[in-house]
Amino acid sequence: MRAAQGVGLSPKYALIGAAGLTAVALIATLVTGHRAEHMAQAVGDAVASQFGSVGFKLNSVRVQGASPMATADILKAAGVYKDQPLLGLDLEALRQRVEAVGWVKQASVVRLLPDTLVLKVEERRQLAVWQHGGRSVVIDDHGQVIPEAESAKFPTLPLIVGEGANEYAAAILPAVAAQPRLMERLEALVRVDNRRWDLRLKDGSLVQLPAVDEEAALIQLQQLDQKSRILELGFERIDLRDPSVVAVRPRDGALPGQLVANGV
Repeated sequence: MRAAQGVGLSPKYALIGAAGLTAVALIATLVTGHRAEHMAQAVGDAVASQFGSVGFKLNSVRVQGASPMATADILKAAGVYKDQPLLGLDLEALRQRVEAVGWVKQASVVRLLPDTLVLKVEERRQLAVWQHGGRSVVIDDHGQVIPEAESAKFPTLPLIVGEGANEYAAAILPAVAAQPRLMERLEALVRVDNRRWDLRLKDGSLVQLPAVDEEAALIQLQQLDQKSRILELGFERIDLRDPSVVAVRPRDGALPGQLVANGV
């Protein structure tokens, strides 16, 4: 009604006009039978146009819950434009278009009269960069690729490599992240034969994890590091695949491997 007053139209007459158009739509529905749907749509468009002419036009779109990168893709997918009749928008179709964007987990759309549209979204959490098949993509916490996300713009995300890595990353990453000394040295998690992980460190060291109970193996590594500061000293390989024995190969290949009993 404020919009109607803003263009010099009495709220009373605005309501009378809307009521008249609605009555026409009801009569058309009763009389025309199979044509009712089309007639109602036409009258609905006329109502939206009439309200648009008195100020109910789209002037502002607010995107809530999305990062700046995601917001740009959401607005593009929404496909709305300035001065579009606000009451003529199909909110359900608009919601579906927004949810088709890779960034978006779910969305809701709200009209705020007289001139604002609110797109409230829950953004999919970016979990890691997955390198596979000669390309790098960003995945969410369910292992699904986010097509619009450019991996180069996410340098702080952990790198996972290999077939199946996307499916199992959510299970291993929290255990690795719980060890800051290991995490700060980590270059990539490599999925081996789609059954277990190798951890490649930035200095070239390799940590081989077992196919099951990876968290226990990581605790073994943490205990070893607390006693010998092995992550600082460097090594060629630590084999944690056997839970009863930790096998450490020093970086100097001429030295024999050192076997460290579990818990020592």
